[in-house]
Amino acid sequence: MTEHIAQAKQIISAKIGDFSPDIGMILGSGLASLVDEVTDVTKIAYADLPGFPSHGAGAVTGHGTNLIIGMLGGQKVAILEGRKHYYEDGNPSAMRLPLEVLKAIGVSKMVVTNSAGSMDEKIKPANIMLINDHINYSGLNPLIGQTGDSRFVDMSDAYDPKLRKIMQQVAKENDIPLSQGVYVWYSGPSFETPAEIRALRILGGDAVGMSTVPEVILCRYLGLDVVGLSCLTNMAAGMSDTKLSHNQTKQVAAIGAKKIITLLTGFLQKL
Repeated sequence: MTEHIAQAKQIISAKIGDFSPDIGMILGSGLASLVDEVTDVTKIAYADLPGFPSHGAGAVTGHGTNLIIGMLGGQKVAILEGRKHYYEDGNPSAMRLPLEVLKAIGVSKMVVTNSAGSMDEKIKPANIMLINDHINYSGLNPLIGQTGDSRFVDMSDAYDPKLRKIMQQVAKENDIPLSQGVYVWYSGPSFETPAEIRALRILGGDAVGMSTVPEVILCRYLGLDVVGLSCLTNMAAGMSDTKLSHNQTKQVAAIGAKKIITLLTGFLQKL
């Protein structure tokens, strides 16, 4: 693992020189259009970086397979175009090495995005939710097997309050409705049942999805500050008559992506 980090860092450094990104991002389903806003772009395929997720039979449509490095909102950024999910091969730590590599090239803050189902009747599809906490409903953890006391990560402020405040300010200035809420990680790949959604709402969940939480745990383990956005693409099971599908997720996420682009560009300009 350490060897792969060093090799990937060397490959990236050979392409970007002394360009040192401070902000990292992970893009969720249907949100790849954000990459079009990046300037001075260096694109490196995951396949060219040792240890980065391979996209074979379990690959998810709507996710890119490149590391994008460049300028966005006046900041130097490193964007993971797509993620590997737990449900692809049962590995909750699949994104550990890419995050370790981002830290190795200078990243100190992470923006995590996802597409999710709304469990709040007041938050309709194509709106955005600022994540203020999460529930690890799956019970899985990417640090299982890690040794030493550092594995006991404090998750009290996993989603940095200062970064959330900046995001709220940007939303207000751009008249973008931005609720705050609790994201629930459900392992997938099947969608949740109506009974499960009722249970998750009782537990305090506001949105549900199949990603993000393991990455946030890893980010906090690595000492990276995190801010998270969910693009709500559907009402959760049992809350509408719409049949759930990944195609719907991608279509609605593309609409919400415009709001996320405005939020993230403004957010970066204020950092």
